Amino acid sequence: MSTIFTKIINKEIPAEIIAEDDRFIAFLDIMPLVKGHVLVVPKQEVDYIFNLDDDTLSGLHIFAKKVAKAIDKTIKCTRVGVAVIGLEVPHVHIHLVPLRTMDDINFTRPKLKISKEELSEIADTIRKGF
Repeated sequence: MSTIFTKIINKEIPAEIIAEDDRFIAFLDIMPLVKGHVLVVPKQEVDYIFNLDDDTLSGLHIFAKKVAKAIDKTIKCTRVGVAVIGLEVPHVHIHLVPLRTMDDINFTRPKLKISKEELSEIADTIRKGF
């Protein structure tokens, strides 16, 4: 059964896509920790990051770096934090979280509820960083 991320990749459900190539996609988290929280996902549906082949694993991180640089240029933050948890959706994904404090990457705190319009504005802002 396809994950929600595969459905986004296949354009079966909408998402605010930040960047995409033939192997990877980055899109805004709809339940972010902070504004500008992006998920970076391989298009290949694999559950556990350390089950990716070396080329895909390294490519995922290089793609994530490009997205993080765009976030860093466009979203007010001290730096962009990186987290791989892998328990929420059974499809490899990297969280890129704009940080102002350590608490910004605390996954136990309540997530933000952001309107579709504001998500679209945030996505447009980050895309300008490429």
